[in-house]
Amino acid sequence: MAKIIPSPHSLATGVGALPHRDPVSACNDVLDIFPQFPYVPTLPDRGQLESIVFNDSEQLPGRIIKDDRLLFDSTTDQTKAMEQVYRDYVEGNFAPYGLHKEYASGFIEMMSRNLTRAKVFKCQVTGPVTFGMQVVDADKRPIYYDAQLADILSKMIALKVRWCEMEMRKRTGVTETLVVLNEPYLASLGSSVVPVDKETVRAGWEDIAALVEGGLGIHCCSNTDWEFVLGLNPSVVSIDAYATAKEFLLYADSIVAYMERGGVVAWGIVPSEYKLFENETTDSLYERYLAVRTQICTRMPERLFDAQSLITPSCGIRFADRNGALAIMKTAAEISQRIREKGGRA
Repeated sequence: MAKIIPSPHSLATGVGALPHRDPVSACNDVLDIFPQFPYVPTLPDRGQLESIVFNDSEQLPGRIIKDDRLLFDSTTDQTKAMEQVYRDYVEGNFAPYGLHKEYASGFIEMMSRNLTRAKVFKCQVTGPVTFGMQVVDADKRPIYYDAQLADILSKMIALKVRWCEMEMRKRTGVTETLVVLNEPYLASLGSSVVPVDKETVRAGWEDIAALVEGGLGIHCCSNTDWEFVLGLNPSVVSIDAYATAKEFLLYADSIVAYMERGGVVAWGIVPSEYKLFENETTDSLYERYLAVRTQICTRMPERLFDAQSLITPSCGIRFADRNGALAIMKTAAEISQRIREKGGRA
């Protein structure tokens, strides 16, 4: 299992993107609302380089950005650059895989903050499946379908994750870190249209987990083969509980076993899409969460469920203004507060 993080006892945190354009304002808002479990916001509205996949692509061998697309140059020999990634992985040389301001302004800004009072500090990196399915070669084929490139990709991301966790500890004083792989493309597990091979996914996960010292999680905001994902033993599984709780709970036995062995479920019960959120209230979302809690707690103690749960928005918040994002995040924090009071943790 990836490193077990301290039981969060139903604290709240965020997921990824915010609509802010100012990293200082974004980090201030995160720290104000989620002081005990802060996270690094990504700010895709600042520009293409800060959007998913692009923001983690700087060190990709053969990278081309053309017509707002991220491509792999398969027309020229990339052997030397790919061998360098292998060498760096074997030697644990993660220094060249850092994030820079034009790709991750929120991360750079958050590194200037003192987070010694935080219980856990979280950031997010594009996972190899999503990365590899979004980047195509000269034949317009996703590079994840090339076994060697998929292998290189997982090792490159492992080095980036390692750099992130070390930077988080060194710069902010935090002792517990969590890096979550953003993997919406895990929805393709079992698909006959856009298939993803489970053993390739497993191998990539194991490459990353082997290099990481702190917590390592997975975020998938679509339905997937949750038994497989839980079986990878990530520190945290982050889901869109607002839209997919019913499907997720079909795997109740696997969920219970996962939480019993120290795994944490981040229940994205607050919709991150503002059009959905504005039709809800804190009370309605709290009741929705309680319904999930009640169902799963027919199979496990409420105390264990609450200990191994996080409350979050369903995904990154992008299609809202700052006030809308604040309302979504504060609602997650309020639901967390109610649950913690209910369990005597507030």
